Amino acid sequence: MKRNNRKIKTKNKARMPTSSPAIQRRITNTGYSETGASHRKGSLAAWNPIRSSPQSDIDVNLSTLRARSAELYMGTPVATGAIRTSRTNVIGSGLRVSPRPKYGLLGISSAEAATWAKRTQEEFDLWASSKLCDIYRKNNFYDMQDMAYIDYLVDGDAFAVLRYQPPRPNMPYLLRLQLIEGTRVCNPGVQALIGAVVPWTVVVQNPDNGNRIVNGVEIDSDGGVVAYHICNRYPYDPTNLSQNPDWARVEAFGAATGLPNILQISHDERPEQYRGVPYLAPVIEVIKQVSRYSNAELTAAIIKAFFTLFFTESMPHADGVEPVEAVVQQLNGIPRQPLDPNSMELGPGTMNTLPMGYDVKTVDSQRSLSTFEPFTRELIKQIGAAIGQPYEVLIKSFNSSYTASRAALLQAWSEFKMRREWFARDFCQPTYEAWMAEAVFLGRIEAPGFFDDPLLHKAWCNTEWYGPVMGVLDPVKEAQAASARVLYGFSTREKESMEMTGTSWDENVERLSIEKAKLEQEDLPVYPSVQQGESAQNSDPDDDDETKTKGATI
Repeated sequence: MKRNNRKIKTKNKARMPTSSPAIQRRITNTGYSETGASHRKGSLAAWNPIRSSPQSDIDVNLSTLRARSAELYMGTPVATGAIRTSRTNVIGSGLRVSPRPKYGLLGISSAEAATWAKRTQEEFDLWASSKLCDIYRKNNFYDMQDMAYIDYLVDGDAFAVLRYQPPRPNMPYLLRLQLIEGTRVCNPGVQALIGAVVPWTVVVQNPDNGNRIVNGVEIDSDGGVVAYHICNRYPYDPTNLSQNPDWARVEAFGAATGLPNILQISHDERPEQYRGVPYLAPVIEVIKQVSRYSNAELTAAIIKAFFTLFFTESMPHADGVEPVEAVVQQLNGIPRQPLDPNSMELGPGTMNTLPMGYDVKTVDSQRSLSTFEPFTRELIKQIGAAIGQPYEVLIKSFNSSYTASRAALLQAWSEFKMRREWFARDFCQPTYEAWMAEAVFLGRIEAPGFFDDPLLHKAWCNTEWYGPVMGVLDPVKEAQAASARVLYGFSTREKESMEMTGTSWDENVERLSIEKAKLEQEDLPVYPSVQQGESAQNSDPDDDDETKTKGATI
């Protein structure tokens, strides 16, 4: 009998994996999945925000942010102080231009460039210092800077339309500026008039050319700004219901000149962001809560200041028998009258006689305010950190040491200088270049090659803008530091004059020359001995906030 050696074919069965600690380990994500991106931790499980486009995150909420920001600015001390402090230190009385033509590219000498710059500065001031540069003829260019900057902080952005009108007496230039608040730049349609924005109305299409309009800003297929749509009235204005709304389309740049027709003053923080965010947007909730807390404590303090009296009637005796005086009055036919509290008067030296059976009790409305100041101080510190203003600068309270106070000033000044550069780039410099083009075209300023070569155009238009100077805690120390910077070539006399005193070094030298001649004419010492503080060199500024000045002759 033969043995059957055929192999029986069976279906392949999956083999169980070898049990090992590495395979049995639970498979999880790595990196942030167990920290900031965890969905299992109790502190983060219910926190699931969604990141979307700038239009969804910003533009949908912009009308609410503007309204709340404006209300805080008009009625909350912390918000008002934050915006006005920024305005005062960034703009002040207005940014002043200092022309700096690049004479190396222009082929002129430094002396010729200085003469040209002085002439151009005087010519620009002819236009800028006149109220005729305003389309409404109410403010000059420096006052309009103040208004535009506040609108930029409150609404997130501000606009200025460059318009041209016939020249007037004492005004040879045609250029006029028309300031527009950001709320008037919006999408055409009825939805904008009710003051509310829904997501599907943020981006609409221009039926004439197919471009998209993002909250009043028209963009092409590449996302470049093409035009702005400006309503002829405020979208929500109950006082102007008779005027039918209409939108004007203003092209961003002139087709022939390439110069801007409208300026948008804003600062974008995200790509594809076309509208600005209010300055107070990150701290609106905290400022409102601080305001509510302050109002509650103020109300409590007012109530505590009231002097409240309660007139109480004595209870009958335990046996139910009335006092003898009351019985005698009733026997004599004198009825018992209830006490009228309004008949009693309070005043200095006043004495009142209460009827029998009445007593006076006072109410002591004690309330502790020991936690109010430290609690609000910590919240205001957070507000200041978010908007770039240290607590000392925001509250105008410099009670720390000299070093700490100066550090706060320097920290705030970094924020102010940065915003000044933004504002000058968005508003002042484009306005200056538009004015320069007209001045050269009219022949009032000579600038060879201005319209021929873009490089020469920028060389003639090169400027520096100066504004308010940083406050100083010790003028002697600041002057010594400025002298050292000039001595070692880190700065110039003109720059230090502008930043320390806001004056022109050239004008200072000319005036000093006149004063010197006057002093010599009157036989007076030209450089009298003055007292200079030495405490900065001989003592630690942290030892005493108010250092005493010792005499030294210079």
